[in-house]
Amino acid sequence: MKAMVLEEIAGIDTSPLALREMAVPEPGPGEVRLEVRCCAICRTDLHVIEGELPREKLPIIPGHQIVGVVDKVGEGCSDIREGERVGVAWLRHTCGQCLFCIRGQENLCESSRYTGYHADGGYAEYAIAPEAFVYTIPEAFGDTDAAPLLCGGIIGYRALKRANVPEGGRLALYGFGSSAHVVMQIAKHRGYSVYVVSRGEEHLELARAMGADWAGNDAADMPEKADSAIIFAPAGRLVPVALEMLEKGGTLALAGIYMTDVPALSYEKHVFYERDIHSVTANTREDGRQLLEEAAEIPIRPRITVYSIEDANRALQDLKNGTLSGTGILRVST
Repeated sequence: MKAMVLEEIAGIDTSPLALREMAVPEPGPGEVRLEVRCCAICRTDLHVIEGELPREKLPIIPGHQIVGVVDKVGEGCSDIREGERVGVAWLRHTCGQCLFCIRGQENLCESSRYTGYHADGGYAEYAIAPEAFVYTIPEAFGDTDAAPLLCGGIIGYRALKRANVPEGGRLALYGFGSSAHVVMQIAKHRGYSVYVVSRGEEHLELARAMGADWAGNDAADMPEKADSAIIFAPAGRLVPVALEMLEKGGTLALAGIYMTDVPALSYEKHVFYERDIHSVTANTREDGRQLLEEAAEIPIRPRITVYSIEDANRALQDLKNGTLSGTGILRVST
């Protein structure tokens, strides 16, 4: 099979992903094999490739928003059958026995493992995943519509939960990439007002076209303070900015797996009046199931840009440079 492989940590501007011919992997007990149709790219892929996350498996095939058709199942599989269209996301293993798993917080499991980081992902013609961690894709979505939901969508959904938006409330989004433009559709469907802060004019134009109640590059220009906010951009400097523009009793959710250092906060200006700060760590499988169900009802239609698998480096460069509108999709097969 052909695959785009990362052999050494490097800046994406050096095009470190190399096209390789590799053996087709075989599913082990409890695993399924997918013939990959497409895989969405994600900022977390950049964090892996450029070493902003601790180094794990190398060489590695990145990619953790995979849509494909199961072509082989391993021993012991009982729920997923050959021919089913399924999705594979970031979370691929938890122990199921620790305190966090038992109380419904499997995203905090110390034994958690991740697709495209601890194990090969979807920048390839075939991928392996544990049966217990794949999602059935609703018929409401085509392949390229479904792929952005499997990380950007799920993480955005969990961030929206963690933001505790009151009924009819005002939600501020900092950064308007893949996750944010999915959250925007959910938020508007729920009746929230949405304010978008972004440095990129193309992103602001997209936010306005999708129904943002206000969009600009300076949070101080928002028409009023937000009840809740989510920071998607991996920039710690935005934390005091977002808190200052948060209403009393409001909640700020930090959606990224990586963020630069947060500067000093003023207790009076940023934290007092019962403002809450909630980080977001991966997701649970229940988050994924809930997101796909609600997304199918709306239905969500992600904005996408399609690349060939061989153009994975260019797609990720576009993502890093802020020239990608919506979500980039690597098309592997039809």
